[in-house]
Amino acid sequence: MMTDATTSAPQPAPAPAQVSPPALFRPPQISWRWLPVFRRNLLAWRKLAVPSLVGNIAEPLITLVAFGYGLGMLVGQVQLNGTAVPYILFLASGSICMSAMNAASFEALYSAFSRMNVQRTWDGIMNAPVRLDDVVFAEMLWAAYKSLFTSAVILAVMLALGISHSPMLLLALPLLALVGIVFASIALIFNALAKGYDFFTYYFSLFLTPTMFLSGVFFPRDQLPGVMRVISDWLPLTAAVELIRPLFLGQWPAQALLHLAVLVAYGVAAFWIALALTRRRFRN
Repeated sequence: MMTDATTSAPQPAPAPAQVSPPALFRPPQISWRWLPVFRRNLLAWRKLAVPSLVGNIAEPLITLVAFGYGLGMLVGQVQLNGTAVPYILFLASGSICMSAMNAASFEALYSAFSRMNVQRTWDGIMNAPVRLDDVVFAEMLWAAYKSLFTSAVILAVMLALGISHSPMLLLALPLLALVGIVFASIALIFNALAKGYDFFTYYFSLFLTPTMFLSGVFFPRDQLPGVMRVISDWLPLTAAVELIRPLFLGQWPAQALLHLAVLVAYGVAAFWIALALTRRRFRN
């Protein structure tokens, strides 16, 4: 008796379910399980804390001393909102923001990529009941913490050098923490897209370096041409400098709520995008 070929032929395996873009961009699902991931990074960092701290602090301090005292002798004072400000003070108030940006970016790029792609630490963590969202959130907070720690040490050195004596600088610490969160979140976007360490060149060359020169760190933004000034107005580092520089002078920042809103908007949007891209990477 003949068997119907249509019934005996093997059926093709069902195609794997595809995750739709809306699922990738679903709201973050964060639990307290990010805390052990953060603690794990802290314990691992403690073994290399001294060389890591020296590497993060040496360059910005050398830049501050070389440009602040060297170039400052030539420049003298800078006009800032009608007030003559010593260049060393002008540079210090901008470079502390730049240091927070750089420290958060390096940690969220090179170190996070090593844990994610090279060492496969994230895969090992997610074998436990820890979601990817918790891991990415912990990495963002860890990069922000390292950024704040580095910035706090640099700020202490600035105070020891007598660059500023304003008690309002205590308010700079939570602002620097927010700066670390923003740039850690932005860096995690590139971390999710990277195939190797060379990819980070695009981030530094096309985003970080122009941001440093357009945000009023080294010279007043009044010197910029019209179009560049408009771009500069909405950069996250500009908002950070506009918030922290007046504190060095013992003044309240002008338009503080606007600048805070810019930083918060960048931080929320960047983390959401970074999380969605990381979900897509691990889906594939």
